[in-house]
Amino acid sequence: MTKHHDHSYKLLFSHKTMVKDLLTGFVKEAWVEQLDFSRMEKVSGSYVTDELRDREDDMIWRIWWRDRWLYVYLLLEFQSSVDKHMAVRVMSYLGLLYQDLIRQDAFTPSGKLPPVLPIVLYNGEQRWTAAQNVADLVESVPGGLERYRPQLSYLLLDEGALVNAPEWSDEMRNVAAALFRIEKHRSEQDVVDSLGHLADWLSGPEQASLRRAIIVWFYRVFLPNRAPSLEFPDVSDVTDLHEVHDMLAERIKKWPEQWEARGHEKGLHEGRQEGRHEGVEGTLRKQIELKFGGVPAWADERLAHASDQQLDTWVARILTADSLDNLFAEE
Repeated sequence: MTKHHDHSYKLLFSHKTMVKDLLTGFVKEAWVEQLDFSRMEKVSGSYVTDELRDREDDMIWRIWWRDRWLYVYLLLEFQSSVDKHMAVRVMSYLGLLYQDLIRQDAFTPSGKLPPVLPIVLYNGEQRWTAAQNVADLVESVPGGLERYRPQLSYLLLDEGALVNAPEWSDEMRNVAAALFRIEKHRSEQDVVDSLGHLADWLSGPEQASLRRAIIVWFYRVFLPNRAPSLEFPDVSDVTDLHEVHDMLAERIKKWPEQWEARGHEKGLHEGRQEGRHEGVEGTLRKQIELKFGGVPAWADERLAHASDQQLDTWVARILTADSLDNLFAEE
């Protein structure tokens, strides 16, 4: 599932609208207002070295800012635990990117390297706690050596923290925000509402590719992760987000009773399994009592904590076992 999530997010953020809304909606800094999003392009895989190409789940964009290109390095992070050394990874990736820019003579008009904004987009359940500047990971040594400690920060966008922040607004007209709201929904209605917004905002023919990417992500990543026991229609021919919204709005009403039915079925199965286990254990106790004159405390302990497989092994062995030690002997 994590690999599917990585790939689907890469597909989503390979669209200009997603990256534009990510920057304008969540980077609250003045320079963003000076970006010319009409001059925005994704850096192709052939532009970077093999080392960077191995970072296949990351995205590199460049956007015109004033009289130069500004690069955005977007790291998509979907591991379940926080990487406390992320700042070191970011420093390594940016070093590789700058080496490529040097080889391409991609300098600013003043002859310097272009600015790069490193963004870590994280959607794990626990909040991000890792250092956001590599300097915080390096021991400081007084007396002058601290001057050589590296300084490099990355911008963290923790989806869960963003959605739960006091300033979060469900009314934000922003495609990236709607995606985050679906990911971190508080209720099923949150999902329905956000899908409705996306269907309205992305209704134009120029947004067909992004609509399709959202549909694929929703059906193949989001729904299986949130409702793994339920069945959904084949996504192959679905191209209309309004259709997805209407389907969900209708079917979501039935989810609680479907979950209850699946839970009841699971409970019956587990109950039958538990009943069989207790039956076999009880029968074996009676056989031990008859053959060996009782069940000592240590044997009682073994029986109480035995697995189904162990019980079946002992049942098959009791007819030939000449002692309790032989009966319970390990294979």
